[in-house]
Amino acid sequence: MRTCDRFARIKSGYEQDITYLRNHSQRSADAKAAKTSATNALAVKSCMAKALGRHFAACLICG
Repeated sequence: MRTCDRFARIKSGYEQDITYLRNHSQRSADAKAAKTSATNALAVKSCMAKALGRHFAACLICG
């Protein structure tokens, strides 16, 4: 599958956010914030999938 530079930028931005949230939830495992961060990581992953799907459908290089 061939993708463009914008696809890679969108994906890397979301992956940074997901990594940050997962690391935060692991660092503060016993806190209430850990569960919130883990839940937010799943939500961001879902948003990433939607954003990449929209991009893939609209982009002439990717789609």
